[in-house]
Amino acid sequence: MTDIQNAATAQNGAEVFIPLNRLKKSPKNARKTPHRPEDIAALAASIEAKTMLQPPVVEPEMDEAGAPTGFFLVTIGEGRRQAQLLRVKQKRIKKTEPIRCRIDTENDAHEISLDENVTRFAMHPADQFEAFRRLAEERGFGPEEIAARFGVTPAVVRQRLKLASVSPRLLQTYRDGGMSLEQVMAFTLTDDSARQEALWESLPQWDRDPQAIRRHLTRDRVRSSDSRAVFVGAAAYQEAGGVIERDLFADDRGGWFADPALLDSLVREKLERISEEVLADGWKWVALEPDPGCARLAPEVRDLTSEEIERLAELVQEREALQESHGEWDDEAEARWTGIEEEVQALHAARRGFSPEVKARAGGFVSLGRDGRASIDLGYVRAEDQPPYDGSLETEVGGGESSGTATKPKEPGRSSLSDKLVADLTAHRTLALQDALAQNPDVAFIEVLHLLTATTFGRRHGTATCLRLRTDAPFLDRHAAGIGESRAGCAVRARHEAWEGRIAEAEGDLRTFVEGLSRDDAMALLAHCVSLTVNAVETTDRGSWEGGLPGDALAEALSLDMTTYWTPTAETYFGRVSKGRILEAVTEAVSEDAARRLESAKKADMAEAAEQLVAGTGWLPEPLRTGVAVKEDVPLAAE
Repeated sequence: MTDIQNAATAQNGAEVFIPLNRLKKSPKNARKTPHRPEDIAALAASIEAKTMLQPPVVEPEMDEAGAPTGFFLVTIGEGRRQAQLLRVKQKRIKKTEPIRCRIDTENDAHEISLDENVTRFAMHPADQFEAFRRLAEERGFGPEEIAARFGVTPAVVRQRLKLASVSPRLLQTYRDGGMSLEQVMAFTLTDDSARQEALWESLPQWDRDPQAIRRHLTRDRVRSSDSRAVFVGAAAYQEAGGVIERDLFADDRGGWFADPALLDSLVREKLERISEEVLADGWKWVALEPDPGCARLAPEVRDLTSEEIERLAELVQEREALQESHGEWDDEAEARWTGIEEEVQALHAARRGFSPEVKARAGGFVSLGRDGRASIDLGYVRAEDQPPYDGSLETEVGGGESSGTATKPKEPGRSSLSDKLVADLTAHRTLALQDALAQNPDVAFIEVLHLLTATTFGRRHGTATCLRLRTDAPFLDRHAAGIGESRAGCAVRARHEAWEGRIAEAEGDLRTFVEGLSRDDAMALLAHCVSLTVNAVETTDRGSWEGGLPGDALAEALSLDMTTYWTPTAETYFGRVSKGRILEAVTEAVSEDAARRLESAKKADMAEAAEQLVAGTGWLPEPLRTGVAVKEDVPLAAE
C-alpha cells in the first residue's frame, strides 16, 4: 500500500488509504441524477455488515497551475462515498476514516464512469431469491438480520424468501423466460410444490394470468372475511392446527383458511357451546338447523321496575338538556346522544321476554349470522308442545275448514237450538256479513289487517274472527340454504322485529293497537304481513305455471330489480348449470369471443372464469328476470 502522503504521485493502479473528508465527487462523473436515499441507506448497511468490498476509483485533484490540492475526485464509487458519509452522520465512523481507494490516472474519467454504470449485469431475480434462502437456511439469519445486512426492510426479505419457496421447476421456467415475476408471486399462495406444478400444467395458455392462478389456488380455501372465519377467529383456528395462507404481494385482507373442513367443525363446536348456554337459561330445546314445523310465540312484556323507570327518566332529561345546551352539534354531543338512545332502547328491549313456563315447552335456533356472529332466535314451539284447544279460534284462523283437532263448545244461550239450525242461521248471517263488509272498505281493511297481524306475530290466541284468509309464510330455507342472511332476508327480519317490538309494548289488546295506527303505519303493517305470505317458488309439486313464473305480475308491479339482491357466482349459479348455460350467459353478458375462449376449459374452471367475466354486467338468469319464461337447459355433448 502507498502511504497517503505519496498518494498524489502514486502510480496508476496503486491502492491507497485516503481520509474520507479528502474525497470529492468528480465533475466528470457520468451519473447526473442523484442516488436515491434508500439506495444509499442500503449500501451503508451492506458496508456496515461486510466492509466496503470494492474500493472507489479516484484521481488526484489539480489546481489551475496543475499542482495537487490534496483532495481526490471519485470517478467510480460516488454511491459508496455517500454511504460512508451517511455512516459519519450515524456516528459509526469519523469523517477522517481512511478509505481504501484505487488510483487511475490513465483512463478518461468520464468514459470509465459511464462504463461502470452501463456495462453491468444484474443477477437474475430467481438467483437472488435463492441466495436469500441460503442465508436463512445455512447461516440461520432471520428476516430482520438479513434486512439489516442488505439495507432493505424485513417485509422485502420475507417476500424474497417466499418467492424462493416456489417449486424449483417453476423457478427454472421463470429463468428461461416462460413465466413472469407476477405469475411467480401468485404461486406463493401455497408452499405445496406439487400443487403449484400441477396447476401450472393444467392451466390453458389463455388462463395463466396472475389473477387466474390466485383464483385457482384459493378456490377451495375460505377467505378470512367469510362469516365462518370471523366467527371462529384466526387464533382459535391456528390453535386447532389450521393453516392460514397469505399473499405477501397483494392485499389479502387476512389471507385464506386452508382447511375448510376443520373450520366448519370449529364453527359447529362453537355453536353447540352457545346452544348449551341457551339451554342452561331454561329453554326446553335448542337446534342448529331450522324447523319449518315450529310455531313462533310472541314475547311477553313486563312492567318496568322502579329502578328502570328512574333511569329512563334520567336519560330522557339528559337528552333534552343535551339538545338545549348545544347550539352547534359537535362529535362529543353526537356520541353521547347515540349512547343515550342505545341505553333507552336496551331498557325497553329488556321488558320483552319469555316466562319460565314458556321456556319449559319452547326453544329456538342458534345459527351463524352473515356478520360472523351467532344468531340466536328464540320463542318457537313444536307441534307436540302446542297447548290444547282453549276455546279461542287459533285452530281455525288461516285453516279454511275445521282442523278437526278440537270441537268448539256451544256458546251459552244456544244450547236449545240444534246444530243444524244454528248452521242454517249462521249461513244467512255469513252472507249478510259478506254483503255489508263489501260496502265498507274501512272496516274490511281493519279486519284483514287484524287477522294478518294476529297470525304473523303469533297472537292468534283470543283472536275472534270469521275471516278465512290463509297467511302461511313459505319456509324458503328448504329451497336455498342461508337465504335468511341475504340482503333481503336481513331487511325482512329487521322489519319484522321492529313491528314485533311495537306490538309487544302497546297498551291494550291487539285490535286496539291496530285501530290506533295512523293510516301510513297501518298500510306499512299490512304490506309487511302480506309480504310474508308471498310464495313465488317454482317446484315440481306445484304444477305448471301458464303465462310465466309465479310472481311475474307482482314483480312487474313492483319494478323488481334482482341485481340489487342477487349476484351470479360460481357458487350461486355457474357451478350448478351445464357448460352450455355458462357459455350462453357469457355470450349474453360479455361477447361471443369471450365465450369462445372458455369453450375448452373444464367445468369448474369455466364457472370461476365466468364469475369474473360477468361481474358488474347486470346479467341475470331467466327466472330472475321480470316476465321471462324459463328456457330448457342448453344441451352439450361433453360436460
